[in-house]
Amino acid sequence: MWVSEAASGCPRNQETQGPPRRRKPPLSAPIPVRFPADLLEEVKRAAEADDRSVSAWIRRAVEHELSRSA
Repeated sequence: MWVSEAASGCPRNQETQGPPRRRKPPLSAPIPVRFPADLLEEVKRAAEADDRSVSAWIRRAVEHELSRSA
């Protein structure tokens, strides 16, 4: 008799996969920032090309810029 993994109580998708990952500290409150429409479209395209959200792409760009001036 065939028994599904879920019914057997041991589904494979609940087995650990590699070492545990630490979560990053929570982010601060959101900050509203306005962009010209054409610049925002460029940011969206760049974020998509990097497989990142727009917010993550902007955070990375800001971090990069701040590290250059340090």
